[in-house]
Amino acid sequence: MLIENSLKEQMLAAIPHLRAFAISLSGSVDRADDLVQSALLKGLTHLDKFQPGTSMQAWLFTILRNDFLTQIRRKKREVEDPEGSWAEKVAVMPDQGSRLDFTDMLKALGKLPIDQREALLLVSAEGLSYEDAARICGTNIGTIKSRINRARNRLAELMKFDADDDLGPDRLVKAALFMHASP
Repeated sequence: MLIENSLKEQMLAAIPHLRAFAISLSGSVDRADDLVQSALLKGLTHLDKFQPGTSMQAWLFTILRNDFLTQIRRKKREVEDPEGSWAEKVAVMPDQGSRLDFTDMLKALGKLPIDQREALLLVSAEGLSYEDAARICGTNIGTIKSRINRARNRLAELMKFDADDDLGPDRLVKAALFMHASP
């Protein structure tokens, strides 16, 4: 199958964004890499379904998101760890403060409902427009704005941030809590 150079370049350009989104959703670099690889493979396999003139990145995000949700549904039939107690026992805590902040953020993100988490990550962390996020999530812009607002407020509560707290240099933390703060 011959892929047009522009489509190939668009797919390659989307990889870092897909990876960041996948890490944020799954909380695991290894699992994220598998999600990205799967999304790219499915994208290549079904490239004939891509509509030229639309966002390749948004299309690939949709594929990745759907694959992630499918895996969650499958895992519900497997061993569950709702309290995270087993995961905490096997986790290795990093030495650097920023890594600890990032880990805390991932844990807090994991406590958000999936619809709020994905809306927040798509708009705040990935920089997609509300319109693109709404299209990916299959909902309207108002719903996306509401989900982001609720997610931002819940993250601040979970992470015990006050307006005066110094969040440090972490892009994801700042983006999640302060960008697009008003719906």
